[in-house]
Amino acid sequence: MWARIEDLSRAQPGGFIAMDADGTLWGGDLGDDLFQAFVRHGRVEPPALDALRQQARDQALSDAGSGPDVARRIYEAYLEERFPEEGMCEVMAWCFAGWTRAEVRAFARSVVEDGKLTSRLHPEVVGLLEQARASELDTIIVSASPIDVVAEGASCVGLAEGNVVAARPLWQEDVMLPEVERPIPFADGKVFRLRQHVGHDRTLYAAFGDNAFDVALLASASMAVAVRPKPRLRRRMHEIEGLVELAQ
Repeated sequence: MWARIEDLSRAQPGGFIAMDADGTLWGGDLGDDLFQAFVRHGRVEPPALDALRQQARDQALSDAGSGPDVARRIYEAYLEERFPEEGMCEVMAWCFAGWTRAEVRAFARSVVEDGKLTSRLHPEVVGLLEQARASELDTIIVSASPIDVVAEGASCVGLAEGNVVAARPLWQEDVMLPEVERPIPFADGKVFRLRQHVGHDRTLYAAFGDNAFDVALLASASMAVAVRPKPRLRRRMHEIEGLVELAQ
């Protein structure tokens, strides 16, 4: 597989590789981890509470109770497929509205550390990252999870925040707002945000993903690679020309 990527890079210099994070680079979902920790922590500031209640009402859910109550209800509805997945990713990105940048980053760091992310890394993907680094080939992570927690996760494999495209909340000076940059990097939004980040002229040699919302990203690459594919991706593999599966 790496030999093919090298062939592509020699034929079209200046390109890069891209990969999803949750389920692809590591096991589990850091967005879920972050949101569940947020609910347990219990600090839901007024801007976030108002926005969470509005989200609940928009999806015909009860908006009664405390901030953690409403957040938990939204998350349970998401797990039961009664709350849209992309909308849940947006909520995860802005749920810390009212917190400062430093507070959010410290909390995200604690989630990565407490969740022992380094033990959840997929060795077959880490091996590819090491080959990319040795070849001085850019690697970009593209994730619908919140930027702070994905950036902390990326640091575990030696990637800087500048190599991360993820869901970004909006800020008023140093304080998070209950809003997010749209589209977030979810489904087609992954390609949109990736190209906004790297430009439209660079060749995407290979893209790596594990789930159905990675299809657009995979299809946009010269080589599409499934990593421990979930059933939803397996059902759509026929849509992606030349898709290969990375052996564990």
